[in-house]
Amino acid sequence: MNHSLLVTKRDGRKESIDLDKIHRVINWAAEGLNHVSVSQVELRSQIQFYDGIKTEDIHETMIKAAADLISCEAPDYQYLAARLAIFHLRKKAYGRFEPPPLFEHVSKMVKMGKYDPHLLEDYSEDEFAQMDECIDHWRDMTFSYAAVKQLEGKYLVQNRVNHQIYESAQFLYILVAACLFSRYPASTRLDYIKRFYHAISTFKISLPTPIMAGVRTPTRQFSSCVLIECGDSLDSINATASAIVKYVSQRAGIGVNAGAIRAQGSPIRSGEAFHTGCIPFYKHFQTAVKSCSQGGVRGGAATVFYPLWHLEVESLLVLKNNRGVEGNRVRHMDYGVQLNKLMYQRLLKGEEITLFSPSDVPGLYAAFFSDQSEFQRLYVQYEADPDIRHKKIKAVELFSLLMQERASTGRIYVQNVDHCNTHSPFDPKVAPVRQSNLCLEIALPTAPLNNINDEKGEIALCTLSAFNLGAINSLDELQELATLSARALDALLDYQHYPIPAAQRSAVSRRTLGIGVINFAYYLARNGVRYSDGSANNLTHRTFEAIQYYLLRASNDLAREQGACPWFDQTRYAKGILPIDTYKKDLDDIHQEPLHYDWASLRQDILKFGLRHSTLSSLMPSETSSQISNATNGIEPPRGYVSIKASKDGILRQVVPEYESLKEAYELLWNIPDNDGYLQLVGLMQKFVDQSISANTNYDPRRFSNGKVPMKQLLTDLLNAYKWGIKTLYYHNTRDGADDVQADVKENLSMDDECSSGGCKI
Repeated sequence: MNHSLLVTKRDGRKESIDLDKIHRVINWAAEGLNHVSVSQVELRSQIQFYDGIKTEDIHETMIKAAADLISCEAPDYQYLAARLAIFHLRKKAYGRFEPPPLFEHVSKMVKMGKYDPHLLEDYSEDEFAQMDECIDHWRDMTFSYAAVKQLEGKYLVQNRVNHQIYESAQFLYILVAACLFSRYPASTRLDYIKRFYHAISTFKISLPTPIMAGVRTPTRQFSSCVLIECGDSLDSINATASAIVKYVSQRAGIGVNAGAIRAQGSPIRSGEAFHTGCIPFYKHFQTAVKSCSQGGVRGGAATVFYPLWHLEVESLLVLKNNRGVEGNRVRHMDYGVQLNKLMYQRLLKGEEITLFSPSDVPGLYAAFFSDQSEFQRLYVQYEADPDIRHKKIKAVELFSLLMQERASTGRIYVQNVDHCNTHSPFDPKVAPVRQSNLCLEIALPTAPLNNINDEKGEIALCTLSAFNLGAINSLDELQELATLSARALDALLDYQHYPIPAAQRSAVSRRTLGIGVINFAYYLARNGVRYSDGSANNLTHRTFEAIQYYLLRASNDLAREQGACPWFDQTRYAKGILPIDTYKKDLDDIHQEPLHYDWASLRQDILKFGLRHSTLSSLMPSETSSQISNATNGIEPPRGYVSIKASKDGILRQVVPEYESLKEAYELLWNIPDNDGYLQLVGLMQKFVDQSISANTNYDPRRFSNGKVPMKQLLTDLLNAYKWGIKTLYYHNTRDGADDVQADVKENLSMDDECSSGGCKI
């Protein structure tokens, strides 16, 4: 290696390369790590040096050299690369490795317009000093390389034009805590800030992208999920499109319920004109969804919902299909098809399903969600009326079309609307759940807008976070984590801004939270149980009972202090009805766990003091936030021991937690023989979770004769999901790679990567 090589310093000066300095930095980054070779990183780096190279380019070359060595055999390279990357980021942010004092940093950032000025208005210099004392900047060194690249790409405050970074991760964490607890009394808020900081900076609580990226900045919209309902009028359709644009511009994932729009050929103005049907309006929504670039990278994302019995359903089911012409396809949104018990019964009995335009059958669409027996009564009555426009189709044909399109696109989802309302925190007579969200884990009431400022319309928002099951040693720890999560997210509801009145009124009146989990696959592996064989059923029941119990306790404690949410009377909780009262009793056959917590006294406390929140739990995909915590995604089994995700910086490799000691304990996705065990676990979770769950079905065609998944298998899984009380089904994944490399590449859905499918995984 030529030691006379010149390097270009940050200030433009040139000097001879100092290989000893490079050696010292890599040595520092390798300290305490296993199976890493400093000389191998140096060798890989030096090959790429050239005369006049910038010092920052040298550092980036070292980082990439270390990242390229990440493997199952040497997983600690992900920490070596991460430490080098943290060193680099801090030099870019502060001009040195040591971060400045917190107060000095915040003062500078407020002056630059990067941080919300309320931070300096709400806190004294002495309070910042106390926060500074509890910061542990060495926790930056516990990130994996993939986590650092996610921080750099999405979360750290920066200038996205010139890529200047302004902060490091521990300042992000402490300032999120400071913002959320800023309205707490001075006597208690520093205690909550410190406790919340420790929980999020040690990865026990995982925060979603909008909160990590936005809280502390002047931007104040942090809800991950937005649910917008469309009525059957031009005013409502246009108001829906306007609301989509506003929220896509805020980087939220969108769910649109368009099931009430009348079918093609329906009369308008007493027959003066024929209705054009759903597809032109779906195209209108698609244009709205793609109208705003999110972070300059891509348009937004939406899932559109409609009932299986809609007169146009055969055309709607194929909207994502690659066959057909552009005129009868709307491919850049996903679709949620709504089912209920009557539809399944028609399938099982070999009968027909009758299709109607919602506009022709008064009361039927409303009863579909609010009253299942009334729906059945009206449905049979309208079937017998020869004067009502309808079409009959064999149930098996319609369900087969649904499952065929779900299988071929992967992105036709399922919502069981009866489960969403019979096993719901809301009283369906006054607050029916009529749709889900982009990722099928939210189940909240909505009402159509007739204009963008409609006082009667309701847009549902949900604010998310998750417990890292891999970071807790006892279910008792969930009590503190539930308290911190419920309080932080509750404060966020009052802290954030709302672009549309219908969203604000709903958010502050219902105060809906969706707290889920990450790292479930690691949690199972660590406990020596598996997805596929029933061995995880009891542990799952115990765990999710604890989660929901402690969340309800935390919300009840908050209600004692600050009052129940204003629309608490629209919930079943207000009548003392809990999730343990309304679940599908078939679940009792697949576990042997009693209830471990004092639900009786909780019920009495809820009746007495209420709850601060209408909902508390939902299980989201958590694609990006799980990466930050070096955790496995949500509740999903990993596809391999190393996940490979494409990013703008290239390929990011991440090794599953504790690979070396737990390799045999992990159950990889494509080693799981069928969906049965997984669906049972989701059902057991759903017993306690008060919203819904992003649950996927997975198929390896090579397990079947002729290399094709039989329709019977798809329908059996759908019926089993219904049997176990599952409310929603998200992706249908099909294995389609070579034996040794399983790449399942999907487009990233939205800037809210809590609701994104992720990138390329092996």
